[in-house]
Amino acid sequence: MSSRKSILNIDWVTFSLYLSLVFIGWLMIYASEYSSQEPFSIFDMNKAIGKQSLWIGIAFTLMIITLNIDWKFWRNFAFVLYGIGIVLLIAVLVFGIEVKGARSWFSVFGFTLQPVEFVKFSTCLALSSFLAGPSPKLRHFQNVVISIFIFTLPVILIIIQPDAGSALVFLSFFIVLFREGMSKTPYILGMVGAAIFLLSLVLSPVVVMILMTLAMIGILIYDFDYKIYWYSSLLILLIVSIICVVQGLYLQILIVNSILLLFFLFYQWQGGKLNFVISIMIVMLLCAGLSYGTDYAFNNFLKPHQQERFNVWLFPEKCDPHGPLYNVLLSKIAIGSGGFTGKGYLEGTLTKLDYVPEQSTDFIFCTVGEEQGFIGSVAIITLFVILLLRIITIAERQRLNLFRLYAYGVVGILFFHFIINIGMTMGLVPIIGIPLPFISYGGSSLLGFTLMLGVLLKFDSQRYLN
Repeated sequence: MSSRKSILNIDWVTFSLYLSLVFIGWLMIYASEYSSQEPFSIFDMNKAIGKQSLWIGIAFTLMIITLNIDWKFWRNFAFVLYGIGIVLLIAVLVFGIEVKGARSWFSVFGFTLQPVEFVKFSTCLALSSFLAGPSPKLRHFQNVVISIFIFTLPVILIIIQPDAGSALVFLSFFIVLFREGMSKTPYILGMVGAAIFLLSLVLSPVVVMILMTLAMIGILIYDFDYKIYWYSSLLILLIVSIICVVQGLYLQILIVNSILLLFFLFYQWQGGKLNFVISIMIVMLLCAGLSYGTDYAFNNFLKPHQQERFNVWLFPEKCDPHGPLYNVLLSKIAIGSGGFTGKGYLEGTLTKLDYVPEQSTDFIFCTVGEEQGFIGSVAIITLFVILLLRIITIAERQRLNLFRLYAYGVVGILFFHFIINIGMTMGLVPIIGIPLPFISYGGSSLLGFTLMLGVLLKFDSQRYLN
């Protein structure tokens, strides 16, 4: 297919959503800096809006170039681009500049570039290229290991910077592995581990273990006869456990629950379910280790400012409102002040007077909430949801595995950015500092997401290939 026909065959719905979000982002960045007392040009390079205008022009050029490159180039050079990305992550540790405690940026002619935004794209392309083939590769354990290594190598280098927020985004590639057919067991164990980790930050390890013993008892009695009787007994045990915890009788109720758990394990062992019993015991030991390990690591390894990030999220009442809690408080106030319809475009006050830190980057959604209100916020969220659903539709109509897997990689990355960025502005997730795609100020993120989406559109334009 010729380049002209390829461009005409792109998914115009996705392209229109891209243009809409970029334009909305440009408007919001201008609004965050606007001042009627000090007017400025939209091309003023001393202002964020001026630099963003330049980046948007470059991004559109990059999009056109990407759509004109033969799709085979991306397949053939996937690992070359991945290797370049790894080299850039190593180079930034040596030659990069430090911004807010992280050595994640190159300084080029007065502009800063963050290589991790390119690495997200190159890793997505490399993983998709590795997994693409006539038969599912994840049936073999070594291929699972290689797949995970492909996206954990960048994570290690990013954590060294350190940039925990960007590193977290790479977990989205587990969506690709899931779609490709990897066993559900690691995902279940991962969710259980995440739940234990979070519970251990909120509750003491002893209380977590009390809950775990109750959960394991519930699993062990699942196939018993007279389920109503057994689960009614479990409910009574749960109520007694809560009363004991409230009374401070942690150790006593843990011992009682543990004895009951051992009894049910012995019963299942007698029934010939040795492997099941061993699995339950291993899970209990791992959960106990994770719970006590989390508590110990939080109190002994994390630095005070790192502990504060979790406390701001989980225990805001314990934090200084003029300290680490300040960002979240002002962010929530700004969003809430917009009400249902908002204050009107360029009429926001909290996001213009530097009350909200990083109002044009990580906290750009505050400007949307204050000036456009609930209606505008829902509209932005709706556009993102439509974009994500559209990319999934694009993924499922592909004939080549490479195209489908790459599309799922893109939707995973966009989903993580979307959920985490909006969530942290409302205090629903910790503040880890990642941009809202296409809307937050920043050339690196805009170019990275544009390249990612441009290659997706190019692949989709070739979807009739066998």
